[in-house]
Amino acid sequence: MKNSLRRISKIFIAFCFIPTISWSQGYQVNLQGQSQQGMASAGTALIQDAASIFYNPGGMSFLDNSEVIGGITPTISNGLFTETGTEEYARTTSPVGTPFAAYGVYKIGKSSKLSFGLGIYTPFGSTVEWQEGWAGRFAVTRLQLMSIFVQPTVSYKLAKSIGIGAGFVYTYGKVNLQKDLPLQFQNGDYGSVELAGTGSGLGFNIGIYYDPEKWFTVGLTYRSQVNMNLKNGTATFTVPTSLEDKFPSGGFTSTLPLPSVVTLGFAIKPIEKLTIAVDVNYVGWVAYDTLAFDYELNTESLEDTKSPRNYENTFAFRLGAQYDLTDKIVARAGISYGLTPVSNGYVTPETPDANRVSYTIGVGYEIGGRLKLDASLLYTQVKRTDKNIETNLEGTFKVIVFAPGLSISYALK
Repeated sequence: MKNSLRRISKIFIAFCFIPTISWSQGYQVNLQGQSQQGMASAGTALIQDAASIFYNPGGMSFLDNSEVIGGITPTISNGLFTETGTEEYARTTSPVGTPFAAYGVYKIGKSSKLSFGLGIYTPFGSTVEWQEGWAGRFAVTRLQLMSIFVQPTVSYKLAKSIGIGAGFVYTYGKVNLQKDLPLQFQNGDYGSVELAGTGSGLGFNIGIYYDPEKWFTVGLTYRSQVNMNLKNGTATFTVPTSLEDKFPSGGFTSTLPLPSVVTLGFAIKPIEKLTIAVDVNYVGWVAYDTLAFDYELNTESLEDTKSPRNYENTFAFRLGAQYDLTDKIVARAGISYGLTPVSNGYVTPETPDANRVSYTIGVGYEIGGRLKLDASLLYTQVKRTDKNIETNLEGTFKVIVFAPGLSISYALK
């Protein structure tokens, strides 16, 4: 019993602050602009709208007008887990996620080389919930995350063909994780724990945009690592009375690294109505090698923990195309391939991640010269079989995701 309690304490905390949604690459979400989403999120070298605040601050100064834009991308995911050996399966019952993005750009005069912008977006955020009594209930039953990035940005056109830009990033996050504990009450119910808290972090986003020819552009950006510092987490245990002294409710602290991203992008215009964009992302997931937690109240069964994650740096490749159907309507499509940062032995119910192909389509419609509507649709699926070295949870995860999105923008001419 004593050894069992010690193992429980070391296992459960390993999952408490993995802010993911089950369809993200690692725990990164790329839903920051509808025009770009329709092209598999390729937008570093193709400056379309105020979402360049996120995709490439260096290109923000190349926008023709001041502009405001807001959008939302409801995400619908269905997950299935089949346990190795028993072949028992469980499904997710997750609600629809609602990542959003809002941007505003102000140009200092029509011909000014200087532009200011503000972006507010949610690169991490959703709820993952598994059906009651599933095989991995001691790993997680429900995980809810809300994360908001606020990015004031400045961009300057150094010359006719070169722009640079930078933005300061403030991050605020809120998380709630619930899971069962293998400690039974007399009526047969299992104990549980709820971990909740808020955190914040700082970072930056810089970029350069080069437009040497009308038909060819290049972009390079760097989004820094952000360390999300959780200083006021609260752990609430529900356990049999005889074990309350071994699992005391109280506070804890932790730090979660959100990785850096380097992106090189190209865009070409082979014919008048067609534009093709390519982005290559290099994501610094190696920063997420360990997940450590410091408890305010320690006992023999509840010790501070250091849980290995051993994520690896990865690449993602994005290819998108846009075609002008008319003067007011554009059609978009894209495909991306992302390598998973999650090594064998470290797959969890929060990140049942794998190498994957994602497909997107989109459309843009200009209304009256100033108002524009953009819509996109993303589809992806994941399949990964693994055995977690900490929890021994072994089986196959399958996840299918649909993410339709819509935004509206207004140009201030």
